[in-house]
Amino acid sequence: MRLFEKLLSVSVENVKLELNGFGSLEWSNFLLNPRRLRGSDFLMRWSQGVWSEERVIQALNETDRFFAIPYGPSSTAPDDDVRPFELYFERLEAAGLGAVKRPDLLVFQKTDQQAIVEMVDKLGGVTDLPFTVEDHPSIRAILSKAVVAVECENSLWQAKLMPDYGAELKPQKRLGGKAGLKKSAVLPTIIIKEEDRGPLQAWQIANHVPIHVWHVFYDVAYAIAFDKAQSLIEEGFILPTEQTFQAPGGATTKKSFYKFYYHYGYPLGDAREEPTLTAKHIVDKNGHILPYVHFVGGQLVLRDEALQVLQEIADAKD
Repeated sequence: MRLFEKLLSVSVENVKLELNGFGSLEWSNFLLNPRRLRGSDFLMRWSQGVWSEERVIQALNETDRFFAIPYGPSSTAPDDDVRPFELYFERLEAAGLGAVKRPDLLVFQKTDQQAIVEMVDKLGGVTDLPFTVEDHPSIRAILSKAVVAVECENSLWQAKLMPDYGAELKPQKRLGGKAGLKKSAVLPTIIIKEEDRGPLQAWQIANHVPIHVWHVFYDVAYAIAFDKAQSLIEEGFILPTEQTFQAPGGATTKKSFYKFYYHYGYPLGDAREEPTLTAKHIVDKNGHILPYVHFVGGQLVLRDEALQVLQEIADAKD
């Protein structure tokens, strides 16, 4: 599967949009790009991912101690048109960097901001960072200043309204008596894909920057250190979940991922202002209209617990 399609893959459980009463629309002929983006769900998930990363960057940049820059390709790709988005990843693959896994964001101390901005500008700006190899002297210098690298995830849920939000962990037979919740529990979790575990571990070791996974919900956000997540998996506290994903071109694939109860992480932030959900659409060359929901605005405020985690890592680094 090409990188473009991989990034826009959606769990089949979340492909729910169905238009009734309009007759045949021949969606298979809907040509937005050579691989045919075929549903609103893909556009909505893309839009949601961009929105969540922007909220995290905004929240960090509003503090007086830390700031963040986009680092991975999903953070720096064009976000206002499907075709430029696809061409961006074609360029990345042509440069031989399509298979490189990088965290989405890098977090720095505010005292290093001027130096980091100058180095990034000399490389062509944040949009060109994914096209610069990591053994480049400037990239090495940038990474040497990073406090943490962030892998961003997001979910279309109001976390505090989820049925098992607030439930206590109890011994579970399927976990060999270890604490957990019933398999069908619906609550906020922090997700890591099995296919990302190895590449993220390798990146962390090679670059000496700790990775944290930050998961943004509609109303709150939670986080976990990648090392802690790995330990929970290895010790049997968290078991893999398998799910079927569909790509824009229609191909399906089964993927394993891990869902970490928010109890195991730390609270990242709260929504000071919830986003507005607005209607957007694109029109193909034949005049077909594809509507989707777009996230606009909103504000995330970092919790003191999250700032303390970052400060402790920064102090240890110094």
